[in-house]
Amino acid sequence: MADHDPPVAKVEVPENAGAAGRPSRRRKGRKGKAKASSSPQPSGTKAKGKARPPGSACKPEAGKAPRAEKTVVAPAKASAQPARSVQQDGRVQSARSSSAVSGFASGRQAYAAIDLGTNNCRLLIARPSGENFTVIDAFSRVVRLGEGIAQSGRLSDAAMERTLGALRVCADKLMRRNVYLARSVATEACRRASNGPEFIDRVRRETGIQLDIISAREEARLAVLGCHVLLEDGFGPAMIFDIGGGSTELVLIESTGTVPRILDWQSVPWGVVSLTESCGPEGTTQGERLERYRHMHSLVAESFSAFSKRVAPARESASQEGPLRLLGTSGTVTTLASLHLELPQYDRRMVDGLIVPAESMRGISSRLSSMAIEDRRELNCIGRERADLVVAGCAILEAILDLWPAARLGVADRGIREGILRSLIASHSTGPASGIRNMTDTIRNAVGAR
Repeated sequence: MADHDPPVAKVEVPENAGAAGRPSRRRKGRKGKAKASSSPQPSGTKAKGKARPPGSACKPEAGKAPRAEKTVVAPAKASAQPARSVQQDGRVQSARSSSAVSGFASGRQAYAAIDLGTNNCRLLIARPSGENFTVIDAFSRVVRLGEGIAQSGRLSDAAMERTLGALRVCADKLMRRNVYLARSVATEACRRASNGPEFIDRVRRETGIQLDIISAREEARLAVLGCHVLLEDGFGPAMIFDIGGGSTELVLIESTGTVPRILDWQSVPWGVVSLTESCGPEGTTQGERLERYRHMHSLVAESFSAFSKRVAPARESASQEGPLRLLGTSGTVTTLASLHLELPQYDRRMVDGLIVPAESMRGISSRLSSMAIEDRRELNCIGRERADLVVAGCAILEAILDLWPAARLGVADRGIREGILRSLIASHSTGPASGIRNMTDTIRNAVGAR
């Protein structure tokens, strides 16, 4: 793994695995009206929408969605220590904060994770709760940071301004929640853009948030760490995937008693934004839309071909052990799962942990691929923000179902942020880990300077 990986809850990735070259979870309702959901639902709130239809299942208990505010993590030890700050070169500095130390000593310290992707900016703030953690604040916004990169190779001024606006909201929340330790990461858009490092510096100056541009390998590790608990029980290798805005990661894993062991992995530069922009306009007729969809599917399938050959023996072995197991974490799978359930609006508690027949997901993908964008905008849980991108997500998903033809697909509305929190809280029981920062001083200064 990368040198900056936290020492606990580590997922090993083989060095010989290659990388070529993770919705907003905010959802739109009917007529494109958004559901206000930047804060977690209180426990005991009744889920809205229709009950799951026959054939659906939810892990760990069939027909019942798991609580949104709980995720299993390694326990954290409570012992008063100075908060830590890590500069861009990875050096750890001491930055004492009386309020942070006080919060830590009381066992009420807060941890935070920021995932800045190609399409979304997401924040999660949580407190340890026994062997779990409890989410106390959350934020997600579509920023389309990677918009136009396929053509220019750079982050646009408009995209950077949108993203800075979202990160300022994150900075305010981090300060108000008095976050003790945080890790903030940026993925494919900043990896690919020639001005990515410059943007990272600007974010630090204007918000106090210090983003790490992580590798595709680390991105895959964190996604697996964040969602693997939702994988169906079974034997043999399984596949976990994350369809992002600028890239897609596929990870072949072997279940263990704790975190899974990664057998192989692949990252390809096709996400919902990059694939949409690379394939041009949708066209005005159904025939043109279907032709574009087939082109999208072929591009993704070709990029998966080497990985598909490598995992063929594992696929054969897994099929002999029982049903193939497949788990996806992305806005694409959660959106399609919502359509499968016919929800009037997105409800994480109904979707996270759902098991959906793969044929249902293929059927929904086929239907969306032929629809005009105006019609997709009217669908519940898609709306205007996702109407133009969901078709690319469907093409990527179908290529994954071809590669790993499981009969059932597990759906996870969790991933990199939860993986960061698991590592962050667990690392505290073994000492400092680079990439982890106390944000109090830098954010307080940046917010105060506005």
